[in-house]
Parts: sequence; C-alpha cells; structure tokens
Amino acid sequence: MTRLKGLDLLALGFMTFALFLGAGNIIFPPSAGMAAGENIAPAAIGFLLTGVGLPLLTVVALARVGGGLPMLTTPLGRWAGIALAVAVYLAIGPLFATPRTAVASFEIGMQPFVGNSPMALLVYTAVYFAAVLFLSLNPGRLVDRVGKFITPVLIVALIVLGGVAVFAPVGEVGPATGAYRSEPLVQGFLQGYLTMDALGALVFGIVITNAIRARGITNDGLITRYCVIAGIIAAVALSLVYLSFFYLGATSHALAAGAENGGQILTTYVNQTFGSTGSLLLAVVIILACMTTAVGLLTACGEFFGDLLKVPYRAVVIVLAVFSLAVSNQGLTQLISVSVPVLVGLYPLAIVLVALSLANRFWLSQSRVFVPVMAVTLVFGIADGMGAAGWSAYVPGYFGKLPFAAQSLGWLVPVLVTLVLAAIIDRVLGSRQTAAA
Repeated sequence: MTRLKGLDLLALGFMTFALFLGAGNIIFPPSAGMAAGENIAPAAIGFLLTGVGLPLLTVVALARVGGGLPMLTTPLGRWAGIALAVAVYLAIGPLFATPRTAVASFEIGMQPFVGNSPMALLVYTAVYFAAVLFLSLNPGRLVDRVGKFITPVLIVALIVLGGVAVFAPVGEVGPATGAYRSEPLVQGFLQGYLTMDALGALVFGIVITNAIRARGITNDGLITRYCVIAGIIAAVALSLVYLSFFYLGATSHALAAGAENGGQILTTYVNQTFGSTGSLLLAVVIILACMTTAVGLLTACGEFFGDLLKVPYRAVVIVLAVFSLAVSNQGLTQLISVSVPVLVGLYPLAIVLVALSLANRFWLSQSRVFVPVMAVTLVFGIADGMGAAGWSAYVPGYFGKLPFAAQSLGWLVPVLVTLVLAAIIDRVLGSRQTAAA
C-alpha cells in the first residue's frame, strides 16, 4: 500500500497552510491585537476558536465524506445541494474572493512601489493571474510547487516578521479599547469568524484530497488520515502566525496610533523595524500569501465546475482566471462592498452544514435533520446578508431582538431549537419504522 513519506506529509501540511493564509489572515490579527491591548489573551483565544478551529473542523468533515462539498450536501437533496455548492464556489472563487486576493496584494504589497494607477493595477493583475494560472494548470503538482517551494519562502518571511514582533517589540502592550474592554473573548471570536476561512475550507477540501490522490494514495482511510494531519499542521502554523501578529498589534499602540486597519499597522511596523527593506518584506509576505490562496481557489473551482459542467479542467481554469482578472480591476473597495453581504449570508450555512455532518452518526435519517435545520439557517443567513448590505430596514425587527443578534449570531438560538426538534422527530419516526419492520 502506497503511503506518504514524512517530508511529503509535511509538504502537504505546508500546502494546506498556504491555501488558508491570505491577506485578510495577516491583516485581521494586528488590528484585533491593538484593540485588545492588555486583554490580548482572551481575545486571541476567541480568534483561534473560529479562525483556526472552524476551518480545521471543516477539513475533518470533508475528509470523512471524501473531500468534496457536493458529497457534504448530499442529505439536502440533489438540487438544493448543487445550488448551495455553486453559491459557495462562485462567492469564494471568481466573483469575489479570488479577484480580491489580487487587488489586496497589489494595494498592500505593490502600491508603495508603483503607485495607485489603473494601468499599474492592470499590469500587476495580469502578471499575478498568469502566475496563478501556471501553478493551477497541473493540480497534481501543487504539493511540489506550493508545499515544497513557495510555502517555505513564505514561512521564512513570516518567521522573520513574527519573530521580531515577539522578541523585539516596538513598545509595551497598550490598553484595551472599545468592546474589547468588556468582552474581549467575544470580540476575538467574531474577528476569527469574519476571516471566512470556514468557507475557504469547504472548497479547499477537494484540493487537499486530490493532492493526496496524485501521490498514488487510493485507500480511503489513509486519505482521511492524511487530510486530518495536513489540517492539524496548517492549524498549528496559522495559530503561530495569528498569535505573533496579535502581539505585534498589541505592542504597536504608540507606534501606529491612529491606524485604521491592520494593513496600516503592519506597514508602520515594518518601516520602523526594518527600514527601507520593510516594505519589500511585507510585499513578499502579502503577495505569496495571496497567490497561494488564489491557486487553491482557482484549482478547487476548476475541478468543481469542470465536473459539474463536464468541461475539461484546463479550459475551466483558463476562463476563471481571465474572468477573475477582469473582476479584480474593478478595485478593492467595490469588491468588498459587494462581497461582504454575500459571504456573511453564506457563513452560517457553512458552519451549520459542517456541524451537522460531523454529528451525522446521531441522525437516523440525515435528510430529516439537515433539511429543516439548513432551511432555518438560510432564512437567517439572508437576513444577515441584507443587514451587511445596509438593507436592515427591510429585515423584520424581531431578527434584531434575538439573543446574540448584536454579534451577528442571531441565527444561533433558532437553529439550535430547530435542531433539537428535528432530532426528536427523527428519533420518533426512526423508531416507528424500526418497529414496523
């Protein structure tokens, strides 16, 4: 039986880490750390629960069913499952997330060197997507190209940046500000929640699984095991990055006073600490982080839509790369304004789907539990998406009065109540069928 060697397994874990680590994952922790200040410990714990824990659980859930989102949605029925999968792949792929990796890396990594002109953005995104397309055209070599070559460079740059932040901070830990004074754990939880990495994990699962199969592994048990190990390696690496960047932000109060986001905090920090080479170091980190994430997204979307539409993989990824190039030139602000409501609406569906799948052994009939619970989640996901889009006036008032609604978790209690009722009905109907048999 073919098995992965230690170095190959480590490379698979590095590849998985690189798929998840995008610009947002680097920018969120410094801003959260600065706001948390002296309450950095509970805020970081909350961030790790949702920023690392949820994606890891999603990878585990996908590994158990074979690595693909369509298999995870099987209990919903064919058409409902396809509709959810298409919505997730489009949102996390060519419509929003993939183009955003290009624009974010340009604005943070390249803009200080080349300025902010439409022509500069066009040239950069053309080169960027050409490189992403090259890496994506042969998904079987992702472990070699990303896990063994690109990710080690990214990790070295992160070690330099994060190590200096921890062992040579630019200042003392500052005071907590805003909501971090009274509820740092909750605020950290929400910041990790907003990374949207659980959605990313839904599409990366098939990339990880296929990368394992490309190494000659055919045993389902080994594939599941290697997926979980890769997820754990990625989770440990992400945790170290997040914790070091949290501390960077918490100790940058005096240096980066008035910074409006994590990107500004990082830029100020690297310029102060590394001088003129600081911008170059930050550019390397941001561009490589965004590029590896884009490769994972493009590969996953290519495999999904190629299989769904019965079109060759290479043709699909070329079309998606060109489309993403066109969308990315609309600008980051426009992309964010359109994408956030859609992603916020989809996120509760992703969380509940993964949770139900992990607990599938408790259901006598999965469809009897999945369908009503996911239907209720969909209602609240639409309400959350409308609120994020600024259309709160069209959302019934009682949605805002539910427990945890202020934290964008108003769906939690109704979904739990629906789950309990569906589980009871499932047991009653299941026992009757057994008795009749």
